Amino acid sequence: MKYILMMNTQKGPYQHESWPEKAWKAHLAYWGTLNAQLEASGELVSVEGLTAPDQAKRVYAGKDGKDGKPITDGVFPETKEFLAGYWIVDVESAERAYAIAAQASAAPGPGGQPLNMPLEVREVMQSAARDL
Repeated sequence: MKYILMMNTQKGPYQHESWPEKAWKAHLAYWGTLNAQLEASGELVSVEGLTAPDQAKRVYAGKDGKDGKPITDGVFPETKEFLAGYWIVDVESAERAYAIAAQASAAPGPGGQPLNMPLEVREVMQSAARDL
């Protein structure tokens, strides 16, 4: 079963720009180790970090239904949290996906303390369209 583990964050404790360089390197090393373990076990499908919300664009179909021109630039004021990154894992059970999310949540922040970031875990739907 495939699951997406979405790391949502708010401006504040995850804003690594204000972290000491040593803390940021330890944070990245932690995730590098986790990702390597998931890859070695065959559970990692993909992992991606995303740019900050101020680089986002909202796109709508437009009047003709297909122009796809960005209509609104980020940051979007109504957004309290933003998606910072995600993992897609292929695991035997939901419990295993939860365990991986807990590991990711424990990434260290400044001072080496676990950040305990919330991760949203959702099963990836099997689409009938893929079978066509």
